[in-house]
Amino acid sequence: MNPILLTSRLQLVPISKADQELLHQTFIDPLVREFLWDDEIISEAQVQEILKQNEQYFRDDHWGLWKITQKTDDTYLGFVGLWYFFEEDQPQLLYGLLQTATKEGYATEASRAIITYAFEEAGFPSLLASCDSPHAASRKVAERLGMQFVEERTELGKPTAFYRLDKDN
Repeated sequence: MNPILLTSRLQLVPISKADQELLHQTFIDPLVREFLWDDEIISEAQVQEILKQNEQYFRDDHWGLWKITQKTDDTYLGFVGLWYFFEEDQPQLLYGLLQTATKEGYATEASRAIITYAFEEAGFPSLLASCDSPHAASRKVAERLGMQFVEERTELGKPTAFYRLDKDN
């Protein structure tokens, strides 16, 4: 069973193959693609591969990417979840919001639900998040979540900031 997570304002539902067009539109949104995809417009085929991987993560590990919608009217806002990056030992916290959904606290609220899920349901002892170093908004979200700056290193030719939150904090 794929977990549906609820917050005071949001509903997080595992992304499925039926969400392909929605996810593709999110990935090519200028704000999302600038930092997540290094401004590359990814193809539908790439989104299909991500969805296949997401399905496997939920089947095997009970985590992956969730779509974020408002509870009141089901308005789609973006995605949040756990995903492997940079050959780390465990998945990292990840989110992306449509430009129209920024500056409302949705990223922080949705991420808190994922952190709780990662610690209480998935048994993670800690959680990492990384972002392009110049992405001030993502860095602020990590800090609001109580994550501590760990290091900055070059990943895929770009300066990348890493944050960490331990379960006991």
